[in-house]
Amino acid sequence: MILSICIPSYNRLNCLENCLNSILIASKNVDNFDFEVCVSDNNSAQDPIEIINKYKKNFKIKYNRNKENIGFALNAIKTVNISTGKYAWLIGNDDLILPNTLNELKTVFRENSDIEFFFINSYYLNSKYLEKFSHPFNTSQLKDAKMQKLSKYKHNKRVNFWEVIDPDVSWEFLIGIFLSIFNREMWIKGLNCLNKKDLEDKNIWSNFDNTCLNAKVISTVFKDKKSFICSKPLSVNLIGEREWVSLYDFIEIVRIPELIDYYRSQGMSFFKYVYCKNFALRNFFNFFTKIMINGKRAGRNYVNFYNHFFKNLIYPYAWLSIIFFVMRSLKKMIKS
Repeated sequence: MILSICIPSYNRLNCLENCLNSILIASKNVDNFDFEVCVSDNNSAQDPIEIINKYKKNFKIKYNRNKENIGFALNAIKTVNISTGKYAWLIGNDDLILPNTLNELKTVFRENSDIEFFFINSYYLNSKYLEKFSHPFNTSQLKDAKMQKLSKYKHNKRVNFWEVIDPDVSWEFLIGIFLSIFNREMWIKGLNCLNKKDLEDKNIWSNFDNTCLNAKVISTVFKDKKSFICSKPLSVNLIGEREWVSLYDFIEIVRIPELIDYYRSQGMSFFKYVYCKNFALRNFFNFFTKIMINGKRAGRNYVNFYNHFFKNLIYPYAWLSIIFFVMRSLKKMIKS
């Protein structure tokens, strides 16, 4: 088995079916590519077994349903634990893969058999686009969609791991699980870097480990390994389906800077660390203001003011974020 597509799923059954249908379409465009799909349902209100059985006829699916909601982090780990592929790819049930994705990956894996970690570029698309079409969505209809690339990187490249951690590659710095394909066995062995108690916290994005578990494990395990940047987007990340949208500002201005701090502890160079940290703080004051105004629903109860606010005031972009915000606001006013 070369690839396990691992899908931690919770509710959003329409999204799950769209995701599985995108895999089905891609499977018809590739020959001799041994892959499986692993779905772990986190005790959704409605059991998706009918959807699973529908697609199980066309490709191999391993299915698990938790007896209770164990939280996103432990459910994501569950999907990888039940998989058997050389490589694993964690994606959300609201993500899609493109019609030629599996064929592209077949080539990438064949030509880079010594690589343990792959950065996989993705498109952004507003989920409302799918409402124009029948369900389940046919990804061949994406050809007319106006999609934005997450990464502006233009060429495939073999790199060392820390070259991947760069805003020119991904402004998310790998916090999005769908951006990474990795050696499955090595990843599983690296899980001991995580705090078990924090993983058991079921509150959404309530601590660093249950938010950044994939990026934390990846940087711990693959920091000294050969890596590969796949510049061609192979998935579509749908904007608009996430139930935690009110926490977006919190993720960007609290969790991502925390993640960069962790990268530094794992060997990221000082100059790259300062460069990435500055970039991550480009919305510092305006996002913190929004978090304070919106309170608990925006993650204010998870903010440690010493670590997340005051310690970051030494970075120029924290202060320049005020100017950046004013400039963006003026630009919008002029356009309108």
